[in-house]
Amino acid sequence: MPAFFVTGTDTDIGKTTVAVALLQAAANQGHSTLGLKPIAAGCDMTAEGLRNADALALMAVSTSPKLIYEEINPIALPEACSPHIAARLANRRITIAQLSGYVRGSLSRRAHLTLVEGAGGWRVPLNDRELLSSLAKELNLPVILVVGLRLGCLNTAILTAEAILRDGLKLAGWVGNHLASDWPHAADNIATLTQLLPAPCLGILPWQPEASIVERSQALDLSALSLPVVN
Repeated sequence: MPAFFVTGTDTDIGKTTVAVALLQAAANQGHSTLGLKPIAAGCDMTAEGLRNADALALMAVSTSPKLIYEEINPIALPEACSPHIAARLANRRITIAQLSGYVRGSLSRRAHLTLVEGAGGWRVPLNDRELLSSLAKELNLPVILVVGLRLGCLNTAILTAEAILRDGLKLAGWVGNHLASDWPHAADNIATLTQLLPAPCLGILPWQPEASIVERSQALDLSALSLPVVN
């Protein structure tokens, strides 16, 4: 069943917002969905243990199969910083082998659409030798790129796309996410991204902080992802 790795042009540009909307868009079409956040930094301590808002959002919108939190987010780190620093502060060493093992177990549930959300951008250190992008490489997952639409995004989007392709992975599509209500020359910039990024645009999310998940999902087109036919 189709599975994709979700990355972004930077941190805090809406990877989870887009991943949740993509999962909802698939569910709207009758697909079973699953969102995973293998490693999350910036988790809050609760009565149930460490919990991350992004992982909880993915868990809430996933339709099948239902997993416990630790299967959605097996590595939860309290400090909100780069994963390799957060792990060191928590006296833990996290490896790609560990993460890939967790993800493979969840992928065996065979949802119609599984999204594996990364952390930060594409080249994020996981430890002193490995980058988180190696998780996508290890799992051989096609990549969906979330582009935070703001000044400078042309450069970061093109560089990220080049890095993904250089790593031997398919760029399955990209989604633009408006980060402010007023972005000068927005239409021209989006047209440039559409022309230069070597993958189809799956949609552009407008600046609507109060929009519901269903409303955001309606801005997306999943046809390029070749999801299975639902009877």
